[in-house]
Amino acid sequence: MKVRDTQPTAENSTNFDVVSDSQTKVGTTLENLKAAVQGETGASAKYAAFAQVARDAGYEQIARQFEATSAAEQIHIKLEVNEIKKVEPDYVAPTAPDAAGEATDLNLISGALGEIYETSDMYPSFIKVAQEEGDAAAELVFTRAKLAEAVHAQLYLNAYNDIDAPDDDKYYLCPVCGYIHKGDDFEKCPICFAQKSVFKEF
Repeated sequence: MKVRDTQPTAENSTNFDVVSDSQTKVGTTLENLKAAVQGETGASAKYAAFAQVARDAGYEQIARQFEATSAAEQIHIKLEVNEIKKVEPDYVAPTAPDAAGEATDLNLISGALGEIYETSDMYPSFIKVAQEEGDAAAELVFTRAKLAEAVHAQLYLNAYNDIDAPDDDKYYLCPVCGYIHKGDDFEKCPICFAQKSVFKEF
């Protein structure tokens, strides 16, 4: 993902359309935040399980990628829970479900499909509602998650295509928005502009 002159938003970007065969059940922004937390919680657990499968099969780099993406989803969960608690201070986030994986190549495809759904369907749908309700804070949280998920999907597909030709690159996670960069050839996050120095290495 290239760094633009200004941070990307739903207003200054042209890749926020909702797929025509949307599978997302849309409610109020509060309901959508809760649905997002539920989905991200499941994704984070799934990727943690996939990481163990990859490590057991000898795919150390892919294991680190799954771990980085699991941690990215935890960032999204925290941001979304913070928004929910503005309205419902006693809200308790759901516990992570049990998760398991298949073969690592299939897990990479599963991950990519989940991230593509979130970036092309779920989050754009939720962003539209937040805009209609004038909830700028929720719109920002959804927007940053949507943009990060697109990169996660791309990284999963890249790893799938190169599963038998790994390199030594590490993954770097932005602690602000959940963006992940492969390799150390970057200066700042292209989504939220956080500096490289705050990124977590995997």
